[in-house]
Amino acid sequence: MIKSYRLSRMISDIVIYVILAVLGIIWVSPLVWLLLHSFRAEGGVTVPYVFPKSYTLDNYKALFTDTSVFDYPRWFLNTFVVAVFSCIISTLSVLMVSYAFSRLRFKSRKMFINIGMVLGMFPGFMTMMALYYLLKAMNLTQTLPALVICYSAGAGLGFAISKGFFDTIPRALDEAATIDGATRNQIFWKIILPMSKPIIVYTVLTSFIGPWCDFILVRIIMGDKRDNYTVAMGLQKMTQQEYKQEHFKKFLSGSVIVAIPITVLFLKMQNYYVEGVTAGGVKG
Repeated sequence: MIKSYRLSRMISDIVIYVILAVLGIIWVSPLVWLLLHSFRAEGGVTVPYVFPKSYTLDNYKALFTDTSVFDYPRWFLNTFVVAVFSCIISTLSVLMVSYAFSRLRFKSRKMFINIGMVLGMFPGFMTMMALYYLLKAMNLTQTLPALVICYSAGAGLGFAISKGFFDTIPRALDEAATIDGATRNQIFWKIILPMSKPIIVYTVLTSFIGPWCDFILVRIIMGDKRDNYTVAMGLQKMTQQEYKQEHFKKFLSGSVIVAIPITVLFLKMQNYYVEGVTAGGVKG
């Protein structure tokens, strides 16, 4: 009986690993194709084979030197600036709102938490047209500050995971610091935050990746002002019918380059990311 159990267990494990391996290959294949063909020397948009016959760095060189039609370096800088400022504002907003809901007891606290949770369930694209007309009324359309405002203004609504993390920190620390004469502000900045590296890293990553990868909001706000495009918007322009024959390989190269920063950032901080998610889910 034990042997039959072990055999069935081994067979089930083999089946599971085979399925996971197949799914992994399916998931990785487009990325490998993108990377290989970003170095392709021959052909235009498509070629009738998977592996390029010859490789070159000219696609990457042209991406940064040939800026007469598509100014990729400018788009990359725009994306970086928007992502960094949005990340800073969003991270501070999320952490402060989360700490307030976790530690402070004030009138209507539960109501505000429930309202924030309900509003957070609505997809962001529902408000995009309203945001556009509000920005237009303030003469902020087709500007980078408009993107920063849109990405960071409502960031505080994403307090749930951070609040759960702060709930796991013993209140005795706050009480001891209060007895020693520390204010709430000092407790937050000098005691709680130094102990909250995992949730800070998690918040920074999520706040940075969103603006870095977003396309829809940029498409609505920027319109046809190419100088203020982000990389996502610029790459989409490269694939349009009138440009893709000449610029498709540059599109592939640009896609690889834009993925490098967030990939490195995630690999360097993935342990803190996982720890922040799991700790934040302990208490709500």
